[in-house]
Parts: sequence; structure tokens; C-alpha cells
Amino acid sequence: MSPADAISSYPRPYRVVQWATGAFGRRVIRGVLDHPGLELAGVWVHTAAKDGVDAGTLAGRGPAGVTATRELACILDLDADCVVYAPGPAGDPYGDLDTVCALLSSGKNVISMNGLVYPQAHDPFVVNELEQACKRGGVSVHGSGINRGFMADVLPLMLSRLSRKISHVYARECTDLARHPSWPLVHDMIGFGRDEESYLRGLRPARSAMRALYSESLHLMAAGLRVDVDEVDVDVDHRLAGADLPIAAGVVPRGTVAAARWTCSALAGGLPVITIEAIHKADASRTPDWGTPGYAIRICGRPSLALTTGEDWITDPLSAAAAHVLNSIPVVCSAEPGIRTYLDLPLVSGRMDLDH
Repeated sequence: MSPADAISSYPRPYRVVQWATGAFGRRVIRGVLDHPGLELAGVWVHTAAKDGVDAGTLAGRGPAGVTATRELACILDLDADCVVYAPGPAGDPYGDLDTVCALLSSGKNVISMNGLVYPQAHDPFVVNELEQACKRGGVSVHGSGINRGFMADVLPLMLSRLSRKISHVYARECTDLARHPSWPLVHDMIGFGRDEESYLRGLRPARSAMRALYSESLHLMAAGLRVDVDEVDVDVDHRLAGADLPIAAGVVPRGTVAAARWTCSALAGGLPVITIEAIHKADASRTPDWGTPGYAIRICGRPSLALTTGEDWITDPLSAAAAHVLNSIPVVCSAEPGIRTYLDLPLVSGRMDLDH
């Protein structure tokens, strides 16, 4: 069923809850308010300062008549069809599995921005918990993702239809963080601005987190390409700043970590068959190694394919990620109960609006 068919066959707008109101969540709220087939039912927030604030105000709009809450119980009690779950980046994408299962058990479909792109990549316990929660609520759960969730998995699968006898799939994403305003993301999560010794000490948990995040995309592509993965290999390299780098989030001092390249590969028969390369740079103009910002996909087969974009391929990546979710809501809500990945759902397209 297409999104248009799902909307037209539903007797009322889909009632949507936005979980967390960071940069992405605010865009989702604005998208819901602007969409004729969607209605904002509730908003969950992290901080006390946002508790009780009107959702429209949080999203930079006029009052929407929906008050934000920090209480899970209030969200569970709502009459809603779907929760867009975006609590923020986390090292363990399943650290709050209980919360996701509670939302599902309450009869609300969940579209997650953090993991759940392919839960089958993890422990069978995770799959069982999600499936049981979906069964109790009669709903489905879908991982949309931001980077993992389109460029590094869905698009390569779409391009693979143009080739046969495929031997290797490669997806690269290179991100310039010079204009990113969040120091917690740039410093605490990615590690820029740390001295080399401190950065290396943090690599063990970082490696586990990256393996958990990217193994989903790797296994999703492998399932779509019908190849059995033996293991996932993770490697990382880094570069130090040759001078102080003043970026939007603060200054990355000379001699501290200013770039990193993560390489995650799915192995079959001892050979890499699918590779995702994730490159982050504090200031790409000062760090020439590993190429320029943008995306690249290469499929080795008959014929071989290559698709490359610059960082200007899209005007607003966060708004694109929000649209990716909003366009998925009708299809996810109308799907059969259970875990629903991109391999289970029909192709979702956008909605043309000629009244602009």
C-alpha cells in the first residue's frame, strides 16, 4: 500500500507523538503540523525546562494546543497511532528497549531514528522482545535512521537492481562538522578536541557502539542481496589537527583529534562483501585526507555502478531525515504487526504539493 492509499483509506488523520525535541524532533513537529493527513497527538521532552511548554512553541511556531511532557505514562495513555522515536544519539541503540516495548505494547506504532533499522543483526532476545510487544499492541516497529537508513543501505539496495553477479558493495559517507553547533556531539561522542591518548582510551566502547549501529545496515543489505554474513569487522583511523580549528561548536586545539575514519565490513568466506566507510572531519577544508564531504556508492558486478555526490547534494539533511520519517508513517501504521524493515515495506515516495 502506498502512502497516498494508506492516507485515503484511513478515516481520520494519523495521530503522531514526537519523542524528544532536538533539531530533528522540531522538524518532525513542524512537518506534522503542516501535513493534512497527520495530527500532532503529543510530545515527550528530556528537560524540565521544556516540560509543560506548548509543542508549537518548542518547534518555533505558534501555539499548537499540545503540551509537552516528561512522563512516559502520559504518552502511553494518549490516543495515538505512531511515535516518532528520536531520543538523541546513544552508544547503545537498545539501552532503552524497555521504553520502546512499552510504547508498542500500548498500541502505538514506533518509527525509530536510533537503531531498529534491522534488529535481526543483534541478539535474538531483542527481536523476541520487540515482536512480543508488537503482538500485544497489534502494531509494528520500523527503523528509519538518518545516515544509516537510506544512503548507506536503502540506496545501495535500489542501485543493486541494475547489476548482477555482485561481488562487493561499498558505501561512503564523509561529514564536515565545521558548522555543527553541538560540542557534546563533536567532542563527547565523536572525540574531536581530545588528546590522542584520551581518544585511544575511548576507542573500545566507541568500537562496540559503531559495530552495533552499522551492523544493522550491513545485515540489512546482506539480507536484501541474499548473502550470509559470517562476522562484522570494524577498523578506525584518525588524524590530528595541524593548527587550532575554530568551528561552530568551539575550538579544536592543535595536536588533538580532528578527523576519524571508521570502516565497517560484512565478511563472508573471509572476504569483505559489503563495506561502509564513515568519515567525520572537524573542518574538511583543513583535513584533505580521505576525500571531500559527500556520499559515494560503488557496486562491483556486471555491470559495475558508481554514484557520487558532494555535500551540497541536499539543502537540509535534517529536514530530509524528517521527511523520510513523515512519508513512512502511513505505510508503517498500515503494516502487519511486527518488526518491519525496508525489506518488508513498499517503496515510500514523497507527497507533491503544487499549492506553494
